[in-house]
Amino acid sequence: MDATRVTEQPTSFERPQPGVDPAESRGALLRTQQQPQKPPAQLGDPALPVQARADGTPSGPGTAPPCGKGKEPALGQGKEPPVNGPEHAQPAGTEPDSHRPRPAPEGIPAQPGAEQERSPGGQERRTGQALPPGRPMPMRRDGDRLRFVGAATRRIARGLDLDEIVMGLCRATVPTFSDAILVYLREPLPVGDERPSGPVVLRLRRTDRIPAERDTDGVLLPPAFEPEPEPSVLSDLSALTTELCEVRPGGALNEVLRGVRPVFADAPAARDALPELLGEGGEAVVPGERHAILAPLRGRRRVIGAALFLRRPDRLAFEADDLLVAAQLATHSALGIDKAVLYGREAYIADELQRTMLPETLPRPTGVRLASRYLPAAETARVGGDWYDAIPLPGSRVALVVGDVMGHSMTSAAIMGQLRTTAQTLAGLDLPPQEVLHHLDEQAQRLGTDRMATCLYAVYDPVTHRITIANAGHPPPVLLHLGGHAEVLRVPSGAPIGVGGVDFEAVELEAPAGGTLLLYTDGLVESRLRDVWTGIEQLREKLAATARLTGPDHPPPLEALCDEVLDMLGPGDRDDDIALLAARFDGIAPSDVAYWTLEPEDSAPGQARRLARRALARWDLEELTDSVELLVSEVVTNAVRYASRPVTLRLLRTDVLRCEVGDDVPQLPRLRQARATDEGGRGLYLVNRLARRWGATRLSTGKVVWFELNRG
Repeated sequence: MDATRVTEQPTSFERPQPGVDPAESRGALLRTQQQPQKPPAQLGDPALPVQARADGTPSGPGTAPPCGKGKEPALGQGKEPPVNGPEHAQPAGTEPDSHRPRPAPEGIPAQPGAEQERSPGGQERRTGQALPPGRPMPMRRDGDRLRFVGAATRRIARGLDLDEIVMGLCRATVPTFSDAILVYLREPLPVGDERPSGPVVLRLRRTDRIPAERDTDGVLLPPAFEPEPEPSVLSDLSALTTELCEVRPGGALNEVLRGVRPVFADAPAARDALPELLGEGGEAVVPGERHAILAPLRGRRRVIGAALFLRRPDRLAFEADDLLVAAQLATHSALGIDKAVLYGREAYIADELQRTMLPETLPRPTGVRLASRYLPAAETARVGGDWYDAIPLPGSRVALVVGDVMGHSMTSAAIMGQLRTTAQTLAGLDLPPQEVLHHLDEQAQRLGTDRMATCLYAVYDPVTHRITIANAGHPPPVLLHLGGHAEVLRVPSGAPIGVGGVDFEAVELEAPAGGTLLLYTDGLVESRLRDVWTGIEQLREKLAATARLTGPDHPPPLEALCDEVLDMLGPGDRDDDIALLAARFDGIAPSDVAYWTLEPEDSAPGQARRLARRALARWDLEELTDSVELLVSEVVTNAVRYASRPVTLRLLRTDVLRCEVGDDVPQLPRLRQARATDEGGRGLYLVNRLARRWGATRLSTGKVVWFELNRG
């Protein structure tokens, strides 16, 4: 008799399809190589199991499995499938190329020694009971169980998320250990040390069983697993059991779950617990005698579910040692589920942290259109230090910011959030770009000596069509002109934020109407396959090629342009986070701008009304004359009352009419409810009621009060 080598078999009976990984959830058949006959092996000698023919004779030296196609004789016609080969081996005639040697994939181990347990008449020697042909043999040796548990736990441990772990438990046990399995988990699953409130509810998470019908892919199963003449109680588990089960305090099911140890279905505690678990009609699922095991699933802190292992009545019942196997499977599965739930919570927290750190929506400032993209480095590193922002400034200007904190961790994300908040505060003070970077550098040093980041800060003015840029060690921006020419702007790189003791330099450049400025982090242009300057050149070429598709007179759509830029990433280019901010410069035409300087005198409000009336007449907006004169008079009156220097008045005609009044007083006006006896204090109340929206922004030289009115 040939000695057998213990191999790991997959746990399904389907014929492997071309191109399908044997480790998929449905498994694959064990395929063994032909081996010549050897003399009787000593204990411990490894050898591959022989492959059986359709007539039950092994294929040895000088014999080859049949290669022709033909109809196999049915069971009961003098031929039966092998019983001492691999557990799920099919008749050789079912596959034309079965004579070709194939490697055996990793899976659940076979049950060695099964041939010694059967007599020539097909009966099991230890019990004398007849076993159905082709069914998995019972594990009679401690070594068999150890090998099975080792392979099964490895398969369970492969799963990363909850579904993979539960599926690994099902595929590892069916049919090698049981014919069917039901897995119940708590709803909702507790996370970590939290104490769930309310009653304990179990939900049927997954069921699995030996299929007794034609496979969904149209592949016939081996004759040994064809449908039984009589209906099986395991034919439809989900239809016979309830999906939800509430564990009653002090009930039989609660006592079994608290006991932690697996029990047979015929145990006194299990007889009362199974009806509570399965619901009405669920008792039909559980065969008699010791053909079912109920195993609680206990995690690190508490019981998180239960698993029910079932065998058909025509198979041998579970033995006492099988309780140890069930306990090992339940323990490894529960611990894996516990860790998967914790990992899922951490991933959720990381996603929420990253989402709240980045702007939820971009503003819609006058004269510029914005679009953005953010991609994490990978699914396992969802949190990074890349960020972008667009901050409206006084005078219809907008600040464009993009930065990158070194590292991929929660700490990097937290530092990024602090730097972004600091940048927003500094932008509200209307500081020059180089001053903003200087204060960010000081803030990074206060956070720690190793807090390093790169940042690019730009301010766009749609009235003057100019942009001022300061850089702190960040990749330079790329400007795509209306004609399709893309150029890398020459901006002094500067030192990264956090170095300390360095000066930052700002440059002012032209921002032509129709142009598109692209700000990005180094994850877009740098990877282990290319250096940063090669990536920047590829980005420039990508922008130019995209612009040629829309022609020289029409810039490419902004959202589509961002998608095209991300398409330049290859399989090895996702080493870092990617933050992308695109700004389309529409600008404001000089004919749509009216600007005046008023002396802080009592006659200034009347002069402001006359100037505003003339501008509205020139723009054909006479219907707004009354509202504009009233609001301009109130705002200019407040400015003249406290100002010591000339007051500025500017009207902007875009999709709305915007009025801006500036003075040298830093205190911001506050809306308040005037009393009936007060002579003043109603100016901002009128502005708040009549204007579409209004606001006040502090400048380094004073403040600006503005309001907007809808056109027509």
